[in-house]
Amino acid sequence: MNSDFALIMALPSESKGLFEQAGIQVHYSGIGKVNAAFKAFEVIQKTGCKTLLNLGTAGSSHFDAHALVEVSQFVQRDMDVSPLGFQVGVTPMDQEHPAEIELERYFEHLPNGICGTGDSFETGTSKVPCQLVDMEGYAIAKVCKKLGVRMLSVKYITDGANDTAHLDWEENLLLGAQKLLSLYQSVK
Repeated sequence: MNSDFALIMALPSESKGLFEQAGIQVHYSGIGKVNAAFKAFEVIQKTGCKTLLNLGTAGSSHFDAHALVEVSQFVQRDMDVSPLGFQVGVTPMDQEHPAEIELERYFEHLPNGICGTGDSFETGTSKVPCQLVDMEGYAIAKVCKKLGVRMLSVKYITDGANDTAHLDWEENLLLGAQKLLSLYQSVK
């Protein structure tokens, strides 16, 4: 990828050091929406990138484990102000940005889906319609929208977002890192 791109991932365990061994700079956000938003802002400000590429892991009961899926839209699965009359997933009083953040497709050969982001490790059915779940993507996408930076996102499905998700996630990290690195190198 050229210098207009910056790469962001949540954790070093998602890259297993493979990106660094290949000489690729990775910015790690840490877990959760607050950490992701802060790091995305910092990366955009420091690098001046025009595209922020988010690679990482996700759970899904829709897509098969080990699949690479391009995110076509991010939603918040844990924003719930429904007692005040708002739809689940909608941030009240935020008319500037819609609850659903659409992303441009770049990896046309990959399946695509809606990713629900939340500050919890999902092991059940999300409150908002989505096909995969993560813990950082929506926050990164919102920062990119606010700053006019294109965002692309591809997730490696590590688990079925069920009661064994935590075990499956750990077990599948190396294969995920290998597949994400291969994808990244194919578009250089």
